[in-house]
Amino acid sequence: MEDSTKLIVIDDEGKEIEMEILFTFEDDSRTKQYVLYTNPLDEEGEVFASTYDNEGHLFPITDEKEWQMVEEVFAAYTDEFGDE
Repeated sequence: MEDSTKLIVIDDEGKEIEMEILFTFEDDSRTKQYVLYTNPLDEEGEVFASTYDNEGHLFPITDEKEWQMVEEVFAAYTDEFGDE
């Protein structure tokens, strides 16, 4: 997934949506890989985050501490790259 700029997610209605990958990162303490992505057609610019495996399967983040860590990484990303 690190080499791709797009990924496909399937919404609750079974519709495929092409998302744009903002960035990926690994957390060695949790031994997990994360991807942050957006829907380029969404005017509000909502950012989504998931974990993923080596085959590219996405998994939801359900742990509150894990979400806090992802939010901190995203905040650092936006501080560094701003509105690029």
